[in-house]
Amino acid sequence: MAAAKLAPNLPQWMIDHANRYLSSGGTEGHMYIMNMPDRPTLTVPSLLLTTIGRKSGERFIFPLFYGTEGNSYFVIASKGGAPEHPGWYRNILADPNVEVQVGTKKMHAHARTSTGAERTRLWAKSLEFWPPYADYQVKAGAREIPVVVLDPIG
Repeated sequence: MAAAKLAPNLPQWMIDHANRYLSSGGTEGHMYIMNMPDRPTLTVPSLLLTTIGRKSGERFIFPLFYGTEGNSYFVIASKGGAPEHPGWYRNILADPNVEVQVGTKKMHAHARTSTGAERTRLWAKSLEFWPPYADYQVKAGAREIPVVVLDPIG
C-alpha cells in the first residue's frame, strides 16, 4: 500500500503539528498545546487519522483533536464551522476503514457517524476538551457538525 501523506490544504499550524507527531513516532504532539488570543491556553489530545481519498484513492493523514468512549475514540468533523463537511469526513463516508495513531499506538479502525443520544453525549464531552466547538456549531448554521466514532478493529 502506498505511503500516506499529509492532507492537502491543511493550515500551517496543523502541518507543523502533524510533522512533529510523525517525526517523533508519536512521542511528541499527542498532547497539543493551543494558545489562542483572548482564551486560556488549552492542552488538547490529538490523533492522526488516515483516510483513503474518495476521488484520488491516495492515503491522507489528518491531525484531529479527540475524546474517548470505552475502547473507541471520537473526533469532530467541524472544519472550523465551515458550511461544508471537511474532506476527511467525506472520505470516511466513502470508505469507513481508517488508520489511527494515538501517541505511539497505531491501529486500524472503522469510522461511523454517531446519532441520537450517543451523538448528544459525545458532543457534550467534546466541548470539555475543545470549547470552541460550540462557536463552530453557531458558525456552521444549519449544518449539524458530525461526531465520528473510531472503533478499533482487532
